[in-house]
Amino acid sequence: MKAGFRPVVAVEMAKEAAASYRRNVSECIVAGSVTDLQPGPRADVLIAGPPCQGFSTLGRRDPSDERNELSLAILPWIRVVKPQVVVIENVPPFVTSPHWAKLARALRELKFNIAVWELDASDYGTPQRRRRAFTVASRASPIAAPRRSGKCVSAGDILFDKRRPLRANDPMHIWPRPVGIAAKRLQLIPPRGDRRDILAKDPSLCPPSWFKIGCNATDAWGRIDPEEPANTIRCTFQNPSKGRYLHPTEDRVLSLREGARLQDVPDDWIFEGRPYPVARQIGNGVPIKLATAVARAVSNLLR
Repeated sequence: MKAGFRPVVAVEMAKEAAASYRRNVSECIVAGSVTDLQPGPRADVLIAGPPCQGFSTLGRRDPSDERNELSLAILPWIRVVKPQVVVIENVPPFVTSPHWAKLARALRELKFNIAVWELDASDYGTPQRRRRAFTVASRASPIAAPRRSGKCVSAGDILFDKRRPLRANDPMHIWPRPVGIAAKRLQLIPPRGDRRDILAKDPSLCPPSWFKIGCNATDAWGRIDPEEPANTIRCTFQNPSKGRYLHPTEDRVLSLREGARLQDVPDDWIFEGRPYPVARQIGNGVPIKLATAVARAVSNLLR
């Protein structure tokens, strides 16, 4: 929409995500599975974001994961919608999978030219390192990848933005309150520190598994470096054991609003659902500045 497009239909199976889309983006959302709906209507661009769990290095990368087949569910839609451009977003390993190879063959049979872009959101002004692969199929010549913005935005630029102070009454500026051992651990972690500091200062607060792992997985219980882009925001960013998601200075994890900001989401967006479904929506999203750069490249070609 920032690049001048108008959505005509969107399909989302998760009911909370569909409700958030309806509230913040457009009424054109249909809650359900793309495999159960009749494809349509006609459109210039068709976008797909199939599940990444079967391809991601953070998951099992199970080739038999039934969700992998959803990456092919866009083909019946292409035949009906007849778009000029198709954009498919996923994690980089997706483009080396048998499913992508099958998809690419089908796209070429439908007379599309294919380009693959592996882009990092931090290169387009997002305060987060997040690499994603975009398969861009065009009936015209292959589309050139968008140019980098040249502006690096740090996590601190967003979390401590004096022009946009976080509001205490914001219903999304919430996080799980640490208690017990978790609270004691947080107090031992200095700026830019992580679980290694807990191991060094008070081993009694550490489970046996930490001693077995040693210095591996150093991002666990890690504080965000405010002078660098944040690590990839996952669906579990409110769990300190899942990555470097602790606030740079306060003894807590990121709030939902702070996680959304690291995905370029405006502060007037209110996500629907309980905290974990909201965190999942945020973690599953494509950063808006990266998405806008992709959309403008497509728009330029169509013009």
